[in-house]
Amino acid sequence: MERLTGGLRPFALLSLFCLMLYLPGLASLPPMDRDESRFMQATRQMLESNDFIRIQFQDEMRAKKPAGAYWLQAASVEALSHPASTQAWPYRLPSMLAAWAAVILTFAFGRTILGPRPALLGAGLLAATLMTVSEAHQAKTDALLLLCTVTAQFILARFYILGRAREAASGGGSGGGCSTGTPAPQIKGPGLAEALIFWLIQGVAILVKGPVVPVISLLTIAALGIADRNLRWLNSMKPMLGTVVAAAVAAPWFVAISQATGGAFVGEAVKGDLLPKLLGAQESHGGFPGLYLVLAPVLFWPGSLLLAPVAVKLWSQRHRFAFRVLLAWAAPTWIMFELIPTKLPHYVLPAFPALALMTAALTLEGLEAFRAKAAKAWYAVWTLVGLILAGAVLGLPMVFGNGFSLVNAVAALAIVAATIIPAVLAWRGQMVNAALALALTAAATYPAVFQGTLPLLDKMFLSRAAAQVVNTIGSDVPVAAAGYSEPSLVFLLGTQTQFTDGSGAADYLKAHPRALVLVESRQQAAFDARAAANGTKIEAFAILDGFNYSRGKKASLAVLGAMAP
Repeated sequence: MERLTGGLRPFALLSLFCLMLYLPGLASLPPMDRDESRFMQATRQMLESNDFIRIQFQDEMRAKKPAGAYWLQAASVEALSHPASTQAWPYRLPSMLAAWAAVILTFAFGRTILGPRPALLGAGLLAATLMTVSEAHQAKTDALLLLCTVTAQFILARFYILGRAREAASGGGSGGGCSTGTPAPQIKGPGLAEALIFWLIQGVAILVKGPVVPVISLLTIAALGIADRNLRWLNSMKPMLGTVVAAAVAAPWFVAISQATGGAFVGEAVKGDLLPKLLGAQESHGGFPGLYLVLAPVLFWPGSLLLAPVAVKLWSQRHRFAFRVLLAWAAPTWIMFELIPTKLPHYVLPAFPALALMTAALTLEGLEAFRAKAAKAWYAVWTLVGLILAGAVLGLPMVFGNGFSLVNAVAALAIVAATIIPAVLAWRGQMVNAALALALTAAATYPAVFQGTLPLLDKMFLSRAAAQVVNTIGSDVPVAAAGYSEPSLVFLLGTQTQFTDGSGAADYLKAHPRALVLVESRQQAAFDARAAANGTKIEAFAILDGFNYSRGKKASLAVLGAMAP
């Protein structure tokens, strides 16, 4: 491993690893419902209207997130594609690049506080987590949020560690009792330029996903202040000047959107998005405090093989400056999201870089905890996640795709083998080899899932199937859909796609005889009754049976048109 940590080699190695994990499926995976398709469609409408202030999904104001992610997606589409195109990959490219950059910065960050070997392993663990790979494949805000978090927290940690180390060296420290533990490379002191970058990133992060990154940084500062009873190091970050800088970055767009919507955007963002998440389970995405802890073996997989045994030992490392700041980053962030009633798997992703670095460092130090009986039992339990993923690669196509495939069977066997190898190595106490083998686990699993399995699940992507039929037949006017209103349908069929009920679809067909309508089976009776009353003879072009995963229900779509006289 030593040969991999010098010069440009670790950056090249991590870049190739990210490319291997993030590129498969980026173009072939259909638009995902619902958040990703809403983001992509709103970005398309920005380009269609040349209005980069207001965020619209069809005629509805989308007051969920600020405009930062939309702007980056729009720049990618403008440079590499066209708004009329239904290719998803240009919209996803900013997320993929952000995930890659977050991994690279995690290595650069970890190298300065822990050394190159823990940094390389930690960055690799972050790159391979299920949540990182998933968000790298989706045109949303969370990979961008991860990048902003790593950048801001990296700079914050540098100011803290240098400031506290200087106090300890001069004998002026108070409280905390920190030490560096294992000697780390000398840290070049951050100055005004890095402080300004920190505050610029805070402003950018607000434009990407509101106050999330500023809150994480504030929680980190508060945790360090409580632990050390000392915040003198914070003065060198120029917080008063920095607040002005962050506001100068974020405020212009908020002023512009408030003027453009008469103040409705900010009001709706607070009342319709932020407060419901804080006060209750928004859109049925609820869960109990502690849910993320229960899900951690999956969310952090495959790195959870190592994380679980070291988790109980992290607190005992708090006397070391590096671990102290990483704990102050990860623990309050995790607790905050555990306490928020609304639960989505990607919410805890901003804590993953700190967890990955601490896990890597303790793995390389060879903790006795890895050889405990409980740890060995955990290695066996951990393999279940890989076996479930292998089962999904083999079984999902038989339920939602084209049936059994020999290629999928081989991929499933490869995933099983790549899961068992690190588990066996860990059980034997060869933790460094087990950690390195996790790269094989990720490389065998994610390309098979994102390129070989998910894009071929035709019954799960009804919007894609419907768009293929519509494009084959052709429609002179926008398509109307009754009983099926997924955002992916708008992205694939165009901004003017109409949503209505069964009766409305029949009336639309009477008014536009050369149109096509999509009628979900639950609206079929109402459609037939109104069509008969209108005297419209109906021609069925296709019946598409599938599964609407957004609603968790089976669905059947009929592609219908008016029969020519």
